[in-house]
Amino acid sequence: MQEHPSSVEDVAAGLRRVGYLPGSSTALVSYLATKLGKPVLVEGPAGVGKTELAKALSRYLGRTLVRLQCYEGLDEAKALYEWNYRKQLLRIQSSEGERSWGDVQDDIFGEDFLLARPLMTAIAAEEPVV
Repeated sequence: MQEHPSSVEDVAAGLRRVGYLPGSSTALVSYLATKLGKPVLVEGPAGVGKTELAKALSRYLGRTLVRLQCYEGLDEAKALYEWNYRKQLLRIQSSEGERSWGDVQDDIFGEDFLLARPLMTAIAAEEPVV
């Protein structure tokens, strides 16, 4: 595991150690992303190795991999979060007559009622993720 690689060559060697053969531009972008703490958007047709790069970086850096499968029709609910409607309805029903609507509303739109999707998981992670 290499938390803070010291050079592009260090990243390239580390990726090779975990079974990924990076090109010079891939090693450079991976190094800069790690050094600057910035995300990288990897795009391309199916089968070119986008996921394999992410898996290799995850293994090399010892970080959790959070994967977002992009496809036509993907909306923010599938990428960020969704509300757990079933849990919200149960809370509303169980609170009938006991609490004011304002209290119930504040409760049901809290974090306990969110279903985190990949982007929310990555953003909310305490440690850096890939």
